[in-house]
Amino acid sequence: MEIKVNTDNNVEGKQSLETHVIETINSGIGRFDSHITRVEVHLSDENGNKKGPKDKRCLIECRMKGAEPIAVTSQEDTLHNALNEAVDKMKAKLTTRIGRLKSVR
Repeated sequence: MEIKVNTDNNVEGKQSLETHVIETINSGIGRFDSHITRVEVHLSDENGNKKGPKDKRCLIECRMKGAEPIAVTSQEDTLHNALNEAVDKMKAKLTTRIGRLKSVR
């Protein structure tokens, strides 16, 4: 499973952030890696330098083997919270999608 991390101009795409994202993805949805070819994570700060409630956004898209991609999004006060919430949403979606795929076969 390949993991690609993208950030907008308002998020510093430091190596430590990328490492944290990859570790969070692997620990959250790593058990589905046999069904996923690639995961793209998009991190952004909706308000730029201005402060605002829930202005950090995380979008996760999973490319599945033999199925349509799945995407989830989350907006929170911090990038870490947005990432964690998006991973939880993706875990739930993958559990449902893979369960359906197994029941069809």
